[in-house]
Amino acid sequence: MLPVVALVGRPNVGKSTLFNALTRSREALVADYAGLTRDRRYGVAQLPSVSVIVVDTGGLASDMDGIDALTAQQSRLAIEEADLVAFMVDARAGLTADDEDIAAELRRTGKPVVLVANKIDGLDVDSGLAEFASLGFGDTVATSAEHRRGLGQLSDRLAANLPDRVSAEASPEPEGTRIAIVGRPNVGKSTLINRLLGEERVLAFDQPGTTRDSIYVPWERDGESFVLIDTAGVRRRSKVRETVEKFSVIKALKAIEDCHLAIMVLDAREGVVDQDSTLLGQVVDLAKPLVIALNKWDGLSGEERQHARNSLDRKLVFVPFAERVEISALHGSGFGRLLECVDRAIEASRLEASSGELTRMLLAAQERHQPPMVQGRTAKLRYAHLGGHDPLRIVLHGTRVKTLPASYLRYLENHFRRELDLIGVPLRLELRAGENPYAGKKNVLTQRQIAKRKRLKKFTKRKR
Repeated sequence: MLPVVALVGRPNVGKSTLFNALTRSREALVADYAGLTRDRRYGVAQLPSVSVIVVDTGGLASDMDGIDALTAQQSRLAIEEADLVAFMVDARAGLTADDEDIAAELRRTGKPVVLVANKIDGLDVDSGLAEFASLGFGDTVATSAEHRRGLGQLSDRLAANLPDRVSAEASPEPEGTRIAIVGRPNVGKSTLINRLLGEERVLAFDQPGTTRDSIYVPWERDGESFVLIDTAGVRRRSKVRETVEKFSVIKALKAIEDCHLAIMVLDAREGVVDQDSTLLGQVVDLAKPLVIALNKWDGLSGEERQHARNSLDRKLVFVPFAERVEISALHGSGFGRLLECVDRAIEASRLEASSGELTRMLLAAQERHQPPMVQGRTAKLRYAHLGGHDPLRIVLHGTRVKTLPASYLRYLENHFRRELDLIGVPLRLELRAGENPYAGKKNVLTQRQIAKRKRLKKFTKRKR
């Protein structure tokens, strides 16, 4: 395992900015106000001669309650698993009572600590760092994370204070099948991830907008590696006014683009609203395997459940390939079937079929139902082969394929789905017309004929 370095401190001292600087990324959201970061975020940084895992955390402060208390708990979990703590303070604000409380808490843990005074721009370094000596953590490292100043000295200090440990090859991000948990705010995405992991890995709170960033969490199940992606809730564009929320939405949409499978979480009490349909449309447009989880199902009566099923049948007609699962993320009911649906969708997305097998299916479909006649002629489909997996594509070759109507293509898609048992995965059919061997050669032959006639004329004139 790699050594773990946790970045801790008061809110708005620059932890996320330093995280981005050390990992040479822009993964953590950054804004000039306190309390933006709430969940733990992990990244890999290369220090002199060693790679480390860096953990970005939310702010610690005294008298925290509600969601801030849960954020602080996430920070304490990061300290507990860390081999080294980078304790960050604000050089501009000076030493505060919260800094002293955090320092006392860190001393009780017995963890090695490197004190980092951030935001030194425009300050006299010696005088700015003098008051932090009273914290008792040795020499303070002066940095400006925003302008990348002092990072070399900080890297050297962190490497020198790490415990002895064999460093393995580090990957910049977790590896495995990526599963994005998406949905509107407050539908239970973070609770679902915590229930799957069996721990309070991401912050879950009964308040819309709790998750602000896309958090990638490694997960192993039955010997297979996965990465669960907790995303921020996506609201209608007209309601998104804050810049930070706009970036949160962008990251959520990027998570959908990067994932191998999406679990769309719906609130069973509210049914499918317009924003749910928009998000589902994003998943369909990107041709991602999909499972629909109806959360908070345990709170519905029998009549409400039947009404919800009827409503879902009407509103989810455009995603007939996706399986629907009724769950309770809070109590864990329905999770067995949810995981079965996820396994089926992942297996279908990895389809392996030979060209001969697909061609036989295509010819059987034509024998059962011939393409319609257009302008007195019908299209002829001759063979098929697998075109790719992300998205899953089957390429059909033939003549006059552009005349095939959408209804016949849906018939072919349903035929392939039934024969190949494709559940939970979208399928795209690509049409390719056979090339005419004489196309484009008519003009060449005509030019030859003209040249030959000219030679004959010249020969005839000479003879005369």
